Amino acid sequence: MPRNPSIAERLADLRGRDLYRRRRVVEGPQGREIRVGGRLLLNFCSNDYLGLAADPRLRESLRAAALRWGVGAGASHLVCGHTAAHQELEEALAAFTGRPRALLFGSGYAANMGTIAALLGPGDRVLEDRLNHASLLDGGQLSRARFSRYRHADVADLERRLQADASGSAGSGQALVVSDGVFSMDGDLCPLAELVGVARRHAAWLMIDEAHGLGVHGRGGRGLVDAQRYGSAEVPVLVGTLGKAFGTAGAFVAADEDLIELLIQQARPYIYTTAQPAALAAATLTSLEIVEQEEWRRERLRALVARFHAGLAALGLPLPAATLPIQPIVVGDPTRALALSAALDAAGLLVGAIRPPTVPVGTSRLRVTFTAAHELADVDRLVETLASALRKVAEEQGHG
Repeated sequence: MPRNPSIAERLADLRGRDLYRRRRVVEGPQGREIRVGGRLLLNFCSNDYLGLAADPRLRESLRAAALRWGVGAGASHLVCGHTAAHQELEEALAAFTGRPRALLFGSGYAANMGTIAALLGPGDRVLEDRLNHASLLDGGQLSRARFSRYRHADVADLERRLQADASGSAGSGQALVVSDGVFSMDGDLCPLAELVGVARRHAAWLMIDEAHGLGVHGRGGRGLVDAQRYGSAEVPVLVGTLGKAFGTAGAFVAADEDLIELLIQQARPYIYTTAQPAALAAATLTSLEIVEQEEWRRERLRALVARFHAGLAALGLPLPAATLPIQPIVVGDPTRALALSAALDAAGLLVGAIRPPTVPVGTSRLRVTFTAAHELADVDRLVETLASALRKVAEEQGHG
């Protein structure tokens, strides 16, 4: 009988395939530049899209709220941890998304896992985009519903699967279609209008995770699922995170009254998790106002992406298809992705190398992200350094 590999052997295998991950110790706040190992690096790997994580207004809001509320919530929302600050934030998020109610979770992972498991059970079906975030995929697999993945952004494949389920023994339960709004590793958008149509034709619920869309684009930063076009009848479940464009932490689900009540009663990550600090909720209220009012931040992001594409085109380099601040440079091989990231680091730029299982095998990449804190000159420096790094690594690995 074959012997199971030891933990040490499993780690060695990851190292041997260039899939081993290491943490950086950041020595200061998030921003255009961050300090790592005593060096200031120009930061192109943060999800702080609007540059709010260290904004002085959020810092002051957090400080003042900590003096009022203290540091810890002390208990879960259902025990004694739900404060007036949490309630005010939930109401503000509901208004922002144009839905009757919103419910706070400690993280986007918890929100997605808890929501899918609360809505579905044995006999139900969940159908997910193949490139969905891990939290959505894990939630579908652990929900006890019949789980399937359709080809990325392929609505025809989704419809075929729904039709096949309806004609077979799996057709009796509730169907839930789940997709990211903006896909975090490619920066592309889901085909929302088509998903809404398919879900309606098959009486399926539709759940959209707007983690990387809220704050970044759309009317006042409302993302793809703007209530002026898509209400809870079209998209019954909307998920948003607060640790990206909003610059704080946590997540929420926005939906109709009854759906939110069901989550309060049955979403285990909500029921059994200590509430986030009230001071953090207060800081997020400040962030929400900034996100809605300061359109220049989204305009800056559009200008940065346009500058990046123009720079790549001028050098004859391939352009990412994405128009949002997530700009993947797909290189295929994890070894090459690591080498490029290291070359950029040596030149003072921080760009993450993304490898399997975060992305499919053969699509390892540099994931460039822009924030409203960046300047156009930063983009020019990135393009020039990236071109040099590509030449250098190609020569070293014998590809050019």
